[in-house]
Amino acid sequence: MLWKSPDEADAFVARYADTILCLAMTYSLSRADAQDICQDVFCRLLQSDLNFDSPAAERAYVLRSTINACKDLLKSAWRRKHTALDHASHIPAPASPDPDDTLLRTVQALPLRDREVIHLYYYEGYDTNEIADLLGISPAAVRKRLSRARDKLKHELEGYGYETLY
Repeated sequence: MLWKSPDEADAFVARYADTILCLAMTYSLSRADAQDICQDVFCRLLQSDLNFDSPAAERAYVLRSTINACKDLLKSAWRRKHTALDHASHIPAPASPDPDDTLLRTVQALPLRDREVIHLYYYEGYDTNEIADLLGISPAAVRKRLSRARDKLKHELEGYGYETLY
């Protein structure tokens, strides 16, 4: 991607950094992995000669690049050959900045294919046809995944005060 000035590149990074980090985090990647993916996506774009017809095409390309980078990391040989540090399981996790992060934890506990469509639909604002194009599946499959994910969330969140959301 060719920018005419460093300010344009800075604006591009500012526009997409949070989006890329959030999307990478939906793949249950650590914050460090998400930051690495963010950096990789930006580096690839800096080295490319792409020019986009519209901001929507640019955004779709950035999201698709992020999804591909996440999937590549998850299927990498290093990830397959290494396991978590089970002996550190007794160490408590750091406190969440949000004292009631039940919804976030519940969404993150969904299977990847459900988290993916939930994030793109609710957090990124894409409609089902756009999500289908991004993921390479049919719009009907996207709607079915959304429906199943909503049902799972509804079941898991019963009793936590989210009943008024359904």
